[in-house]
Amino acid sequence: MSRIQKLAMGSIFVGALVFALKYAAYYLTGSIALYSDALESIINVVTAVAALMAIRVSAAPADANHPYGHHKVEYFSAVLEGVLIIVAALMILREAYFGFFSPKMLDAPGIGLAANAIATAINGLWSWVLIRQGRRMRSPALTADGRHLMTDVVTSIGVLVGLVFVPITGWAWLDPVLAAFVAVNILWSGWGLIKESIGGLMDEALPEATLSKVREIISSNAEGAIEAHDLRTRHAGKMTFIDFHLVVPGAMSVTNAHDICDRIERALKDEIEDALITIHVEPDNKAKHAGIVVL
Repeated sequence: MSRIQKLAMGSIFVGALVFALKYAAYYLTGSIALYSDALESIINVVTAVAALMAIRVSAAPADANHPYGHHKVEYFSAVLEGVLIIVAALMILREAYFGFFSPKMLDAPGIGLAANAIATAINGLWSWVLIRQGRRMRSPALTADGRHLMTDVVTSIGVLVGLVFVPITGWAWLDPVLAAFVAVNILWSGWGLIKESIGGLMDEALPEATLSKVREIISSNAEGAIEAHDLRTRHAGKMTFIDFHLVVPGAMSVTNAHDICDRIERALKDEIEDALITIHVEPDNKAKHAGIVVL
């Protein structure tokens, strides 16, 4: 089992533990806000299972039907997570609406809030691990899971701080209002995940800073060529696809042109891990006098 799969499996166990603690907090207090927190934890477990399945499929080698690999499946997992987050938010809004018109004070607030605080601390630590490792290993599923958990942590802290004032002030209506704020925040998080994942599915180009670095590497390592043009890039999970046309003198031998391509590929792969590079070599009469100038 790969490290990415182990982290995804860990998310399932952590999610189940956090849900148990948060549900206990809701059971002890009867708080709608804590119910909303527990409901989101159920979504965490479901999406962790989806992420594990997506990561396993994405790790499968390329085959005849999928010659570019299965890396994009992780984006489907992230989209699913975003949709489930939005569904959870709508359910929370429903509970908050009815709770606002029938507010009630919290039962055993001290023990309940303490249980929720422990769950929040566990979530915070695990979300940091997922985001850090997801970015390092360039896994959209892990990163999305970590970002979702971090949103959960922020909202949980807000809920805990707000609920402290319910028994102090006697404002029972504060509980459903906090739940509504949690729901709105969750909606925003879900939309962000869906938007980012759709970008991956639609083959968005690399960020401009990375593109500039790619152009610089091609320019400084293409000695002997004339120019490079029609540069195209895209992401698919942890893979980065780069393709462009390289113009060389018409009299250059195939061997020399191939050596230039090898040099460029080595330099790009040294800078960008898991890069798949395709270079189309053209004679000088195909030059566009635009694009990347060879230094």
